Amino acid sequence: MKQVRSFIRLLGKIEGLPVAVVLVALIVAFIITAPDVFLKWRIYMSFLQTVSPPLILGLGLTFVITAGEIDLSFPATVAFSGYVFTWSFRTFSESVDPTVAALGGLGLALLAGAMVGYINGILVAKVGVPSIMATLAAQFFWYGVTVLLAGGLQAALKTIEDNYVHSVLTGRIYGVIPDPARGRIGIPTQALWALGLAIVLWFILNRHKFGEAVMFIGDNPNVARVMGVNVEATRIQLFTMMGTIAAFAGVILTLEMRVFYPTQGQGMLLPVMAAVFIGGTSIAGGVGSIVGTFFGSYIIGSLEAGVVATGISGFWVQLVQGLVMGTSVVLNTILGRGDIAVLSDRIRHWGMPVRARLSGEALPPDHGDR
Repeated sequence: MKQVRSFIRLLGKIEGLPVAVVLVALIVAFIITAPDVFLKWRIYMSFLQTVSPPLILGLGLTFVITAGEIDLSFPATVAFSGYVFTWSFRTFSESVDPTVAALGGLGLALLAGAMVGYINGILVAKVGVPSIMATLAAQFFWYGVTVLLAGGLQAALKTIEDNYVHSVLTGRIYGVIPDPARGRIGIPTQALWALGLAIVLWFILNRHKFGEAVMFIGDNPNVARVMGVNVEATRIQLFTMMGTIAAFAGVILTLEMRVFYPTQGQGMLLPVMAAVFIGGTSIAGGVGSIVGTFFGSYIIGSLEAGVVATGISGFWVQLVQGLVMGTSVVLNTILGRGDIAVLSDRIRHWGMPVRARLSGEALPPDHGDR
């Protein structure tokens, strides 16, 4: 039994393993119930396309929650940065090269997102406003600004598909996956950007002093100060980074749709937060998992399409989402503590009478001395 527990503890130290197990089990279940869909490459390419923006947002939010804070404003940052990019491209492409206009729009959008995050950081770190209130107010404010600037209207990017920036950020890489029956299948480049960002942020969180400072602050800000961490500056940098990442996700979303909507980003808040939490990031702060968020995002992103593809009514989607999320969290908790052996022992003795269980167990030393 001790060897089993030691092995379980070893598995629990592998970052993101419980969530990866749930994702694999989910895909296997979908393959069994809907083989016509999940034995073909196109559904997985669709996941890579649609999951990338929420995944990018989740990676940034992992840092914020690890620091014991929360950011509810990133959906509005997605919309605001999308507007800035669209306005910049449509305005400057008339007088300069379209690629230069797109690059300029990208830079301005990232600056806009950084500005939103910086203001959030100032409110939280310097003014002392709780992050949940500061970012909630920011969500309403920046959505309002976006709607006013856009006049409540959508804007199409008619020539963006032929632009170099569009090809690099949201294009397709062909020739990797052949599909003679239905033509070529391209891998979405935004999935590669999301993967690259995940790798970079993993090293920052786990191997860089900034990530160490974030975890110290999430565990105990006062202790972090004693350890020499500039808590206020780190929080400002943290929210600024989150705003920049949210802006990048907003640009990718706008480029993929080739249309800007004033309300884009709405509906992302809860799925992104769910992906972060089922990935193993502690809601209390101090512990964060980039790998867990990566797999958690694909769990959340594949559930609805998978459930519908199996032929089950769409009314079951939320129920299945709740079951999968709960399973992921429970498995993450049990594996993290190494309690599977204890849990299996309890289940094995569940139906036995109390006296039968006691008779088969050795009495404690103090009980035998009485």
